[in-house]
Amino acid sequence: MNSKLTDKDKKDWKDFTTGKEKVENKDLGIKKNYNLIKNKVIDLHGFSLANANKAVEDFINASYTNGIRKITVITGKGKRSKTEKNPYLSKNLSILKYSVPEFIRLNPNLMKKIKQIDNASVQDGGSGAFYIYLKNFKE
Repeated sequence: MNSKLTDKDKKDWKDFTTGKEKVENKDLGIKKNYNLIKNKVIDLHGFSLANANKAVEDFINASYTNGIRKITVITGKGKRSKTEKNPYLSKNLSILKYSVPEFIRLNPNLMKKIKQIDNASVQDGGSGAFYIYLKNFKE
């Protein structure tokens, strides 16, 4: 490879760096395709454990029937939960962020409709949320 820059290369670089022309971000094309996936969100803040499990079950079933491919389940991080003070309750099973995914995994009817369960990204709630990717209704 030739390490010497020609005058034309220098001129082209100067024109590029001082010009107002923008370079297309090729990564945006990938994100556009990703955003085409039908996505729904359910927020379980304030739900009791039993109500949260029922709401999630109904939400997954309805989303699957309606062709939704991705669900974001917001459980919260459990920081305000009072279960830590109760010696008769399990911390992990009484806080929604632990109990709801476990409820889903133990429900064979729901798992037939689910491709994958993943941790949510920070912008979607981080450890206080998770994603459910649903199978196609026709699969």
